[in-house]
Amino acid sequence: MTQVTDHGGGVRSISVPIPDNPLGHTLVYLVDTDAGPVLVDTGWDDPASWDTLAEGITGCGTSVAEIHGVVITHHHPDHHGLSGRVREASGAWIAMHAADAAIVRRTRETRPEGWFAYMAAKLEASGAPEEHVAPLREAPRSLRRPSTLPGFSPALPDREIVPGELLPLPGRRLRAVWTPGHTPGHVCLHLEEAHPDRLPGNGRLFSGDHLLPRITPHIGLYEDPDTHGIEGLGEIADPLGDYLDSLERVGRLAPAEVLPAHQHVFTDAPSRVAELLAHHEERLTGLLTLLSVPLTPWQLAERMEWNRPWADIPYGSRNIAVSEAEAHIRRLVKLGRAEAVTGSDPVTYTAV
Repeated sequence: MTQVTDHGGGVRSISVPIPDNPLGHTLVYLVDTDAGPVLVDTGWDDPASWDTLAEGITGCGTSVAEIHGVVITHHHPDHHGLSGRVREASGAWIAMHAADAAIVRRTRETRPEGWFAYMAAKLEASGAPEEHVAPLREAPRSLRRPSTLPGFSPALPDREIVPGELLPLPGRRLRAVWTPGHTPGHVCLHLEEAHPDRLPGNGRLFSGDHLLPRITPHIGLYEDPDTHGIEGLGEIADPLGDYLDSLERVGRLAPAEVLPAHQHVFTDAPSRVAELLAHHEERLTGLLTLLSVPLTPWQLAERMEWNRPWADIPYGSRNIAVSEAEAHIRRLVKLGRAEAVTGSDPVTYTAV
């Protein structure tokens, strides 16, 4: 049965399942406006997820055909996946930050083979063993068709979310807050209205994946296989630094309640922000200890603490783990606390 929760003040959430994912579901929010209902995110592009979303919207007393607009916190397929179907069924506009809209355009224009080749080269440069890289080079053609790979044909947004500005939602005050880190164009959405239960604080915050009650969002790399090489990308991106700066910005908002895209609604955002800042500082300090000897990003990922032993981490999740290790290395290098070892190939890093 579809789970719909009424959060008061014309805001409801629908739990839309994510197939074969430990997160379980995405919380899609339906916000009443004077022009019609607006969705914050849409969920994964899957038939069962679509049925759940449609049933949930009906449970909110409206229908998919009545959706006025779709506001996307970030481009990942468990948030943006069903946006195209919603627009086809309703004529709704889709809004997204320009940085993530650029990723959507790039994804649609890049042949999947290009992504496989890029990922293989990137993993090889990170020190991944040949047995891990080989499947990416030799992926069967049937697995490279966009129709069989979620997220390879995302809907193009037709409106831009401008940080600091109110979204054009008649009768509501929803302001965009740029929070890069999880993705370069991630946005939180600050509902600048009194909490319906008069909880203390400044309105409510739709936090996407930026601020979650019990888990830390993935901080990886901002990847662009067409525009930047591996080295060039490393010179321009510091996703973890972006994330930490964004956390502090959200903490200063001090919303009465946070409505995240996963898990559950919670209060006391400043305390959660403080926990996450402390977590990342502790992790960076621990990585410096590991880097007392030169390590490749792959070797560092093998030694980092995850939610399970490295041997139990599946193939795809290892790719994500290595990306996160590289994001932390970049932060340490930018802070002057680590450096690349001259002449190492694949490149190794050591504490300074």
